[in-house]
Amino acid sequence: MNKVKRRAMSALLVAALILCGLGVYIVRYVRHGAEWATFAANSSVYISGVLATGTLTDRNGVVLARAADGEHTYADDAAVRRACYHAVGDYAGNVGTGALVAFSSQLAGYNPITGTYASGGHEVALTLDSALCVAAQEALNGQKGMVLLSNYKTGEILCMTSNPTTDPADESAALADGTYLNRCINSTFTPGSIFKLITAAAAIENLPDLDSRTFTCSGSIDVAGVTVTCSGVHGTQNFEDALANSCNVAFAQIALELGGDTLERYVSDLGFTDAQKLDSITTAAGSFTKDAAGTPGLAWSGIGQFEDLICPYSMLRLVSAIAQGGALPEPTLLLDNTNGTTTLLRAATADKLRDMMSYNVYSHYGTDNFPGLNLCAKTGTAEVGDGTSHSWFTGFLLDDAHPYAFVVLVENGGGGLSVAGRVANAVLQRAVSSE
Repeated sequence: MNKVKRRAMSALLVAALILCGLGVYIVRYVRHGAEWATFAANSSVYISGVLATGTLTDRNGVVLARAADGEHTYADDAAVRRACYHAVGDYAGNVGTGALVAFSSQLAGYNPITGTYASGGHEVALTLDSALCVAAQEALNGQKGMVLLSNYKTGEILCMTSNPTTDPADESAALADGTYLNRCINSTFTPGSIFKLITAAAAIENLPDLDSRTFTCSGSIDVAGVTVTCSGVHGTQNFEDALANSCNVAFAQIALELGGDTLERYVSDLGFTDAQKLDSITTAAGSFTKDAAGTPGLAWSGIGQFEDLICPYSMLRLVSAIAQGGALPEPTLLLDNTNGTTTLLRAATADKLRDMMSYNVYSHYGTDNFPGLNLCAKTGTAEVGDGTSHSWFTGFLLDDAHPYAFVVLVENGGGGLSVAGRVANAVLQRAVSSE
């Protein structure tokens, strides 16, 4: 009898181990099945390590890349190939965050029940408007930089273009330094005064008398024996005018009053020091150095200088949240996809920033520079230590029919309004007129 019991217990133990193993396998299969099916050694999906199946289109059905029967092709139009290069990538995998790499399982038509399609793959539609990407490349006019534009109500990214770029169909093309880098999501830059949106958010929520205060600017301020310079002499101004004037003196004072701990917390909470997820793509993380209380470094960091670095994609998330009353529909590159909503800001804070960004345009930037656009924006002219400045322009349209958020960067381009602002206007005009 004891022998029968021992055999029964052994059988039950073996059965339990089998069930446990099966459970582990099922969990791993659900989590990693797409990776297994699209592993580079799978000859039904890859040939010599190159994706061999699937069609990638823009939101309007324009073919951006197609792999079938051993053939690899890109868009018919060379301008589209160049403008969409960083978002799409190439079949050699030179752009690791391009859609051809990031969405390989979708292109292979992976299904947890049926596996991958035997041939032909699957058609994947991106949210991009390839014509708008072309317009953005034309507006950059050969300058290094990037343009991001999204629908802040849905999170759909309509334009993602980076320069320098190349034509993936021309394998003999000479490549400039940094061609494979998608500046929209894979790099960080000194932000300059667009960072003042972060400092302003912290000030709104932590300085209770902010609306009744004034700041006096005589062109510079002394911080522990170091001169923090401003772009002009702004005299006595309130908080709203300080942002419209992009006054370094006022925001240096605000940064010193807030302190490094508070600034660091807001930079982190708003998503600037962490890598973000754009669908399955990991974006670059920015950085913020918290300097000691009362130091010039702390003053400069609140202005967007010192050692501040941001990823343009993170700024797109912030201005989208401001436009949406603090709630951010997480961006996506996949058509008919949603990534959920993240609350970045209190509604009252977002509304205050929205009104201030609108005031920036009609009081300082000039509505004539953006005809027909109900624009809320912030400029940035970021000194980079070599005598040049990065040119930034970011914001959104207050327009239910055209709910667009944007970030424009022209590297070493000069003034934010005159350079990046011009690019932004060209892209926004195209986006509005194409609807």
